[in-house]
Amino acid sequence: MATRKQLPSAWTRVWSRPVGWFLDHVIYRTTVAGKGNVPAAGPVVFAANHISFLDGPVMFGASPRPMHILVKKEMFKGLLGSVLRGSGQIPVDRAGDRTALHIGKQLLDDGRCVGILPEGTRGSGAAESISNGVAWLAINSGATVIPVAILGTRQGDEHRDHIPKPRRKLHVSFGEPITVKRRKGEPGRVSMDRAAAEIREALAGHVQDAIRATGQGLPQDPAPGEPTPQHRHTAVAGTPADHH
Repeated sequence: MATRKQLPSAWTRVWSRPVGWFLDHVIYRTTVAGKGNVPAAGPVVFAANHISFLDGPVMFGASPRPMHILVKKEMFKGLLGSVLRGSGQIPVDRAGDRTALHIGKQLLDDGRCVGILPEGTRGSGAAESISNGVAWLAINSGATVIPVAILGTRQGDEHRDHIPKPRRKLHVSFGEPITVKRRKGEPGRVSMDRAAAEIREALAGHVQDAIRATGQGLPQDPAPGEPTPQHRHTAVAGTPADHH
């Protein structure tokens, strides 16, 4: 169980928000749609597709509300790790991490926002498979879920590690809010599987809507020369199903 001392401080948003805006609108040219879909107050889970290293930072900078994003723990090293911690991001073990989930839930219980890339690993970004962690957070906190489509951070046959050159046009679209709840008499695991399916369907559909609206397609997956990854329920695989 996470302790209050493990929660990112609210002050982390003071300096990180301008940095996110600078990334989106000075280094890159980011169009943002659907801000009006994001509730002005209360807990929100932002669930985005995942195609590039930049997806989290770009979503962070485009959002009308600050958020704490679950980021794989391997990124929390050296200067980058200091920046991530200093900006209030949450390290997560993709092999299964209940602590990260409980930190996320406490942040949501405080009325804050949590961002998650539920596909777990960078891929085509079509949201064909997601982890149950996003459903656990939504069900156990009562937070609104906002599907987020991110396009342009990787294009065509660019490698998954590719970082786009400055001034590229990127797209972030916030979809219509959805809510998922546990039904009376429904076992915890059944609730999470159903909720995850609902979130996945909403995210996948919103990504396709964003592609049609922007004309920006998803990258090839895998890019030439890359091994084909097996679908894995990573990022927050060890969801505590029976806690509600």
